[in-house]
Amino acid sequence: MYLTQGLHRAVQQKPDHIAVRCGRRQRTFRQLAERVARLAGALQALGMREGDRVAMLALNSDRYVEYQMAVPWGGGVMNPCNTRWSAAEILYALNDSGSTILLVDENFRALVEQVRGEATTLREVIYCDDGGDGDGGSHGAPGTRAVPPGMHGYEALLAATAPVPDAMRRGEDLAGIFYTGGTTGFPKGVMLSHANLCSSGLALHAEGLATRGGTYLHAAPMFHLADMGLAMPHWIEGNTHAVVPAFSVEGVLETLERDRVTHVLLVPTMIQMLVDHPAMRQPRDLGALRTIAYGASPIAEAVLERAMAALPGVEFVQAYGMTELSPLATILPPLYHSAQGRGLGKLRSAGRASYCTEVRIVDPLGREAPRGCVGEVVARGPNVMQGYWNKPEQSAEALRDGWMHTGDGGYMDEDGFIFIVDRMKDMIISGGENVYSAEVENALAQHGAVASCAVIGIPSAEWGEAVHAVVVRRPGADVAAEALIAHCKTLIAGYKCPRSVQFRDAMPLSGAGKILKTELRKPYWEALARQVG
Repeated sequence: MYLTQGLHRAVQQKPDHIAVRCGRRQRTFRQLAERVARLAGALQALGMREGDRVAMLALNSDRYVEYQMAVPWGGGVMNPCNTRWSAAEILYALNDSGSTILLVDENFRALVEQVRGEATTLREVIYCDDGGDGDGGSHGAPGTRAVPPGMHGYEALLAATAPVPDAMRRGEDLAGIFYTGGTTGFPKGVMLSHANLCSSGLALHAEGLATRGGTYLHAAPMFHLADMGLAMPHWIEGNTHAVVPAFSVEGVLETLERDRVTHVLLVPTMIQMLVDHPAMRQPRDLGALRTIAYGASPIAEAVLERAMAALPGVEFVQAYGMTELSPLATILPPLYHSAQGRGLGKLRSAGRASYCTEVRIVDPLGREAPRGCVGEVVARGPNVMQGYWNKPEQSAEALRDGWMHTGDGGYMDEDGFIFIVDRMKDMIISGGENVYSAEVENALAQHGAVASCAVIGIPSAEWGEAVHAVVVRRPGADVAAEALIAHCKTLIAGYKCPRSVQFRDAMPLSGAGKILKTELRKPYWEALARQVG
């Protein structure tokens, strides 16, 4: 198995089919393969050797699609950088991975110039000037900005370089180092092979996440493995890839309509923003949209209910996993989101183990827990990472006896459905009782004044930890903390309800759209030696 296999197949079977659309630009599979082979040759000419790491720091674009194919085509290893990182985190990922070449767009040019002098292995930088024509909102042409001193122009490199044959890295060869979000300290580089990524893609295809003749929208950040993973079955099928530079409700709706998008991955915060936006109340032709996959973080049932009501002709699928699982572990298919399926009581679950994957719930000694008992979710299969780059001890801790230990707390019911209760570290122990923040967040989200929320544990002299809610109110809504606490008491046990509420204008988010609970906890715990009650 190898990442470029779907591209070769598409060129052979439908060379003139549209492969990628980005704003007003579009290219066929024949054209895409030509550019990929030229970019691979350019990377080799700049010194890329077998297994060398090539980084990219850019917003979504058709050039990002080309990067994802060209690096393995040329024999290299991808290192996509998180666009929300600080300069220190980017520098860490470049140095830790030993990246020798970096592709950067105009949005991050100044940041790269800032850190380049301290990037110990970085030899060459390629400037991916979009010229404005890829965002659908201006009239520039590729390469209209001057290439900064000391960088190579992307289009000039392609024009000057002949196509090269596919290096055919495959199987257990390293395909990419994908750094985790960096929510605690510096991130870990997850090593994924071609077999890891392809097996996950085949599982997603078998689950129906790509249909023939479809169009997949890259709305989530392309540096994030959730997007790349959900795109894999569309490479296998030879479908079209539509791209927006970054998520915005107006941009996504326009692209869904214009490009007749059939499939899209949205994280829960994106779904909430979409369905609650006034633009959704305008007439739209979204008839081509078949499937919204969601994942990366838990979704409140109240938000999911609003989304299904706003898009009644669309099937919803939950994909649960993590970067270390390439990224798929379990799937909750459309049936269990339907009115009939909801009666089966599985909507709150993350589904069952997908194809190619085994999933278990284990106790602290690694023994499989009885059905219904909370423990740690573990998984094994061909999608499990090779380990963490340059971190053998953390690799050994995560990978035990072939099982990836996710750090997620959950239980399995009698039908094999996994119910995620929270990250194990997010469990709050208050007065000796375990409180799982996901349950409290779901209760809060059902209040009409709540736009988004997060629940954390804060120090309490009386209880060890107290349940604390952070809430962003809907525009124009005016609700007091007491009212939200009273609302929660109608839905969940009193000991689980928030004892305090903080209101904010916005949540701190990672580049993948996850709420950064570490940032919310920091003011309460940073002065204490212990980080739990």
